[in-house]
Amino acid sequence: MRLLLLGTDGCHLCEDAQTLLNDNNITVEYVDIAQHEEWQTQFALLIPVLYHVETQRYLNWRFDSPALLSFIESLKHD
Repeated sequence: MRLLLLGTDGCHLCEDAQTLLNDNNITVEYVDIAQHEEWQTQFALLIPVLYHVETQRYLNWRFDSPALLSFIESLKHD
């Protein structure tokens, strides 16, 4: 399962999301949306966003541990 954390430099909410992911032992690849015009347009107001590459489903902030784990579990059934 390939998950991306979409954010941008200097985003304290992105740091909070990364901490939550780490606390739940979920490995992600961080992507700065400033480097991707299409994602900037789509996600700029939603970051941080947890993005599942295979299904293109995403979970935007403000998510907590139960919402995060529910999202991860739902991806297993797609």
